[in-house]
Amino acid sequence: MYFLNKHISKFKVVFSFFILNILFLNTIFGQQPIKIACVGNSITYGIGVVNREKNNFPQQLQSLLGVSYKVSNFGTRGVTLLPDGNLPYANTTEYKNSIKCKPNIVVIDLGNINPKEVELYKQNINKAFYENFEKDYTRLIMSYSNLPSHPRIILLLPLPSFLVDSNSVFKQVIQQNIIPRIQKVAFETGAELLDVHSLFADKQDLFLDKVHPSSLGATLISKRLYELIKLNEVKQASVFLKVKQTKTLSSFYGFECIDFTFNNRNAKIVRPKKVVKGSPWIWRARFWGHEPQTDIALLERGFYIVYCDVAELYGNKESVLIWDQFYAYMQQLGLSKKVVLEGMSRGGVYIYNWAYHNPKKVAAVYADAPVLDLKSWPGGKGKGPGSKEDWAIFKNDYRLTEEQASQFQDHPIDHADSIAKGGFPMLHVVGDADEVVPVQENTNPFEIKIKKAGGSITVIHKPGVGHHPHSLENPTPIVDFVLKSTGYNTHFASIATPSAEYRSAAGWKEGTDWWVQNDDINQLITSNKKLDIIFLGNSITQGIGGERPSVTYKPGKIFFDSAFKGYQWVSAGISGDRTQHVLWRLQHGTYASAKPKVIVLTIGVNNFNEDSGEETASGIKLILQWMKLHMPQTKIILIGPLPTGLKPESSNRLKYEVVHSIIKKEVTHQIIYLPLTKYFIKENGDLDTRFCSGDGIHLIEPGYELWAKVLSEVVRKMIK
Repeated sequence: MYFLNKHISKFKVVFSFFILNILFLNTIFGQQPIKIACVGNSITYGIGVVNREKNNFPQQLQSLLGVSYKVSNFGTRGVTLLPDGNLPYANTTEYKNSIKCKPNIVVIDLGNINPKEVELYKQNINKAFYENFEKDYTRLIMSYSNLPSHPRIILLLPLPSFLVDSNSVFKQVIQQNIIPRIQKVAFETGAELLDVHSLFADKQDLFLDKVHPSSLGATLISKRLYELIKLNEVKQASVFLKVKQTKTLSSFYGFECIDFTFNNRNAKIVRPKKVVKGSPWIWRARFWGHEPQTDIALLERGFYIVYCDVAELYGNKESVLIWDQFYAYMQQLGLSKKVVLEGMSRGGVYIYNWAYHNPKKVAAVYADAPVLDLKSWPGGKGKGPGSKEDWAIFKNDYRLTEEQASQFQDHPIDHADSIAKGGFPMLHVVGDADEVVPVQENTNPFEIKIKKAGGSITVIHKPGVGHHPHSLENPTPIVDFVLKSTGYNTHFASIATPSAEYRSAAGWKEGTDWWVQNDDINQLITSNKKLDIIFLGNSITQGIGGERPSVTYKPGKIFFDSAFKGYQWVSAGISGDRTQHVLWRLQHGTYASAKPKVIVLTIGVNNFNEDSGEETASGIKLILQWMKLHMPQTKIILIGPLPTGLKPESSNRLKYEVVHSIIKKEVTHQIIYLPLTKYFIKENGDLDTRFCSGDGIHLIEPGYELWAKVLSEVVRKMIK
């Protein structure tokens, strides 16, 4: 059986690369690549970005998409959208070339007004400026839409500006005036929208000058564009046509929304520009349109957003019955069988009461500052002030006397055990200073009960924040939770791409970037004619040192020089690298041609910020598959991520354990699995800070000394 499985596994690897080669040949000799024109200003051009030609966001998008696409950068500096500006984009050579290329997809980033347009904005006292802005944006869109290629049009909302000078491009103008008008244009023209504004709301560190993103900011844009472009769209009859009730059409932040009456209750459905396969949906419980950034981000990803007003019934039997009927109606319309429930404040009662009665219909729950015990709010029986008016409505809805209401035990918090058994994941976002719906009376005890009953719940705490504002300015953690809970997340850990890291704080000489490090490594590998060992990984491996000319921080050099004296070896670690970066380096580097005797693979911990343990392990497995296919004579010492997380319950540690539970199964005659758990983690589960730094990730000098000793003992048995 082992023999059979081994050869089946090898066949799968060979077959996968065979398919990739066929796709490549089709692109070269047959099917033409999909052409993407990135149209825009200095942000698209990549002004200020280190190694601009390789790190601007259109080029990074090209790396992600691969040879089946041809991405062209038609961004230019100093352009205006308005023809009254000093350099209207429509008058540029880049615009003319973008038309000539007959694109299949056009990405437009012209929302950030430049200083000239700020002056026009002031001179025209707003109104005329905005009328021209909408008209000229529409004209630009139509100039592409009317091309014979009938391209897909994607509008990027402007990035935030962190400037405080009102004489420049400032925050209020972008948020309150420019974005709503781009959304209006998108609604009227049918163009797609991408809210990169919210994506960067808390990312000032990714801006070079508070206006232009760095190369790492460009990475963020390219990844979101990749997700949108690769959306697994399903062609189906419009859900709106299936709604037979009288309905009115309006814009929900640029997306089409219908209002209709369902069982005498107001109902709404917002449809995405493109529906993802499976027709997933988010069911908003209350406060329609409030803090909409999560809903907008999920609309972009192909989810429907729906609403059925059962206010103000506080989750009683009548409201559950109405929602049961509304759910059945959504099934008739063709939406997915499982729904993601979203409830803010008192909406928490609605979503959890329905979930309690319908656990098999729930994919996940996102609750924001949720009411889970009505005695806390509106009852005011705890630390909060409550609401006498709403308390009276609650008692009437449930037909309770004051005494009965005070003893009532049919709240979500009372059903936590049963809710946990529903098996769906839950995410709460709470302000720790919430005095209206105190966390210690609602989410905290609920979380304890859920975890005790074996349920899955994550709580994001906002220190110093009260009941408002709800949500997160950058909704990415919420969106990622929903996508992973429903299986719609993109596994970037397995998509081979170069990195865009450029900061000297990575332990590099000032003025060097990731590409310099990559080139140095390839040259060192090539120059070693009889290479024994390649140490491959991230900053921890980079710290081994070796002869890297552009690396300034080498805490492990003295120990590895001593332990591996007499061997020819290269440290191929690059700070910040993830599995996808190592995979790209292998595919495009000199590793295979050098035919080293041993590769030591230490990678994965940098994935943990964004990727799950399973996703990280998949990336590592792809690296191993590539090496097995292209470097069959090289022995592999598989370390994976080094022990991480100061405490056993930390997020990094939990992911570490998942990764190693998967990759330990990759042992073959070529691969030796060498986890370092017993060396760097103490018996009580704490990370041993005699060897590891306080960040719970990196090694300090004694750690490098121990690592070199353990590795050398294994290597000497392999290379005799």
